[in-house]
Amino acid sequence: MNPYQKGLDRNEANYTALTPVSFLAKAAYVYPQRVAVIHGDLRRSWRDVYARCRQLASALQKRGIQRGDTVAAMLPNVPAMIELHFGPAARGVGRLSQQPG
Repeated sequence: MNPYQKGLDRNEANYTALTPVSFLAKAAYVYPQRVAVIHGDLRRSWRDVYARCRQLASALQKRGIQRGDTVAAMLPNVPAMIELHFGPAARGVGRLSQQPG
């Protein structure tokens, strides 16, 4: 066995499974000021994208949207589409159930 591979099994210290929601939270934590979205003159950081997705998740919750409900929109490729990708997942709608951290 290669000595550099010994003792490197996955554990809490060296491995974290990522879901789309946990990826977003991690990006906002690790790279809060980095640009995540560029659309024309609009620039949004990972922190801003995460905050807006959490706001959408909260709005869905306030409207009674629950796990298993369908959330849909017809949008062009605009920043709101990114929020719609993460927001319902953060709320636990559909198959993802992790809440934003």
